[in-house]
Amino acid sequence: MKGSLKMSDKFIRKFGKENRRAIMTTAWEVSGSLTDDGKRAMITIEPITRSHEQNAKLHAMLADIATQKLFNGKKLAVEQWKMLFVSGHSIATGGQAEMAIGLEGEVVNLRESTAKMSVSRCASLIEYIQAWGAMNDVRFRAKWD
Repeated sequence: MKGSLKMSDKFIRKFGKENRRAIMTTAWEVSGSLTDDGKRAMITIEPITRSHEQNAKLHAMLADIATQKLFNGKKLAVEQWKMLFVSGHSIATGGQAEMAIGLEGEVVNLRESTAKMSVSRCASLIEYIQAWGAMNDVRFRAKWD
């Protein structure tokens, strides 16, 4: 592995308890090749965020709701439904809504980012949306891409 990576290369590996030693050994080797020329490198370890499958399911469900339901008598776009569900899910799971006055004097909900949600947090949001859909007669598609 030594010398095979350039400073501009990105090294991403997923690991768990069963393979963490092998991943750390590989990270050690990669860090050596990235710093051979005297430059510095950074290693970041963070929780895995939502999966591609979760993202596809989440957006398919929101699209189904957007085509079938109104909110306060008004048709909403997928992103607007997403804002409502993320905000509602936060409250339902013990969080709080954080509101701010925006740049033009508007009220803004400073909500959680779905892209940064952990796999389990996104699963909880999907479950919340499914429950709302069941209580509100939403017919979710059987498959999503």
